[in-house]
Amino acid sequence: MMRSSKVKLALFALATTFFAVGVTEFISVGVLPAIAQEFQISTSTAGLITTMYALGVALGAPVLTLVTSGFEQKKVILGALLAFVLGHVLISFAPIFSLVLAGRFIAGAAHGLLFALSALIAASLVGKAKQAWAIALIFSGFTVATAFGAPLGTLLSDFMSWRISFFIIAILGTVALFLNAVVLPSNSNNSKIKITEQLSIFTKPHILLVLLVTILGYGGTFATFTYLSPILAQTTHVPTQYISLVLVIYGIAIAIGNSLGGKLGDVAPLKVLLTIFSLQALALFSFYFTAKSLWLALLNIVILGLLAFMSVPILQSYILILAQTYAPKATAIASALNISAFSLGIVLGSYVGGLVITYVGLLQTALAASGLVIIAILLMSVVFQQEKKRTQR
Repeated sequence: MMRSSKVKLALFALATTFFAVGVTEFISVGVLPAIAQEFQISTSTAGLITTMYALGVALGAPVLTLVTSGFEQKKVILGALLAFVLGHVLISFAPIFSLVLAGRFIAGAAHGLLFALSALIAASLVGKAKQAWAIALIFSGFTVATAFGAPLGTLLSDFMSWRISFFIIAILGTVALFLNAVVLPSNSNNSKIKITEQLSIFTKPHILLVLLVTILGYGGTFATFTYLSPILAQTTHVPTQYISLVLVIYGIAIAIGNSLGGKLGDVAPLKVLLTIFSLQALALFSFYFTAKSLWLALLNIVILGLLAFMSVPILQSYILILAQTYAPKATAIASALNISAFSLGIVLGSYVGGLVITYVGLLQTALAASGLVIIAILLMSVVFQQEKKRTQR
């Protein structure tokens, strides 16, 4: 067993990785206009940088986890970080837009593998009793990045170049690569697991149901968050120069909520999840009414931020617990599938929000978001029944 100081250093290295990844995921919001202008493409076409990244995450997490089964986890982490860095170097110097998309897909695929394995390593470093806490700690790097990713992209695009933004992320990835190489423990006993044993995870209804809850719960967050800037500008009438500040406040609330989720999630995770989703559905519903008032909207946004990522470490930890029960040899693929579920939640939430804006209105995205979370709550009742059966085994 590693000493406490070494465990904390390893978790810090993984958190640094998550920070670099978090910045690139959220920076696309800030650099979109500049990319559209340079390549003379429409805003919707430029938006493919977000779609390709999410697709890379969704496919990269499970596929690359299967392919790298049996390799030493530390070497896989370092290899994925190298791919992440090279993907951003490609974006920084891409002469045509298609190469920008290629770089985003490569970086997204590396993201999926990094998150899946990092969560697994973090859980193994501390043991079952502190799984959610350790996962929340490494995810804190990601949540802090949500506060600065979009504003940083906007700032650098306005005063320097959008390419500088991605080159800085390549530097952050290099720092994370160095830290992980130095402090991450080696695991030479990682044996090759048959693909059939790993894919057996798809025959476990309890696990599949939780993955669906992840998609819907996280999708509810992004059905509104994706369009938060235009809501602030057009409904709340926040001056343009202050919208970035509101997003920073929202990001700080996310970081705090993620930390709280990690502390609460190691005891009675399902009850905590149900409470979080219930409060989130209520907060999203109330945002429809408070968005027109500046101070009420700001208070509501802080509450939404606190709840947005609070469920993340709990869901990731719980899926590992289920895998350890139903398919002990498939914990890596279970972790990867939940990372894919988060990414699919972003795609679902953004898509549903876009449909609502097209056919109903901008502010109604809050009601649609609340609806997605309510469906997750209804599914939680079945998850409770499955959990009762699991604990009786």
